[in-house]
Amino acid sequence: MSPRTITFIALLSAGAIGSWHLTRSNSQIYDDELPHKPTHQGYYLKQARILGNADNGSLLYEIYAEHAEQLEDDQIEFTEVRIRYLPGSEVPWIIDADFAILQKNAPRIVLHGYVQIVNPNYPSEEETEIRTQYIELDPKNFIAETDQQVQIRFGSRSVTATGMLASLNDDKIELKSNIRGKIAP
Repeated sequence: MSPRTITFIALLSAGAIGSWHLTRSNSQIYDDELPHKPTHQGYYLKQARILGNADNGSLLYEIYAEHAEQLEDDQIEFTEVRIRYLPGSEVPWIIDADFAILQKNAPRIVLHGYVQIVNPNYPSEEETEIRTQYIELDPKNFIAETDQQVQIRFGSRSVTATGMLASLNDDKIELKSNIRGKIAP
């Protein structure tokens, strides 16, 4: 081999080794964790209407929200929320809240902010109203529960308590503790 061929092979080998080294060092940059979080690619809806089904597949309730947004942890956050049961369920209660969170594969909807549950068709023809700052609603089982302060108003009567369990399809409300009330004829 001539000295010129040996020099050419040496330069070609050095180039190949150099390019292999550069590509290997660049791939480590992409393997390392990025210093910033990539943009979340969730969805959002304005004036959303979401339907909930009973176990038999029939429509059971509706969630109306001014704004709904999917969060990074597969939760959906709603603002200015109204939940109402469809007429076929024969549950007249209507739930309003400032905010609600629905978690993936969780049966309960967490409502917070100003939460108001109203039964305008109470048998005594007096509207029944429940107010609290936090409540968990299991819409398929018609259960609303909180450990927070709650105020219940029916007609001119009012009761406050800490904690409540309400069965909306049976119109039963169980207060847990610190019960105080104003009941006048």
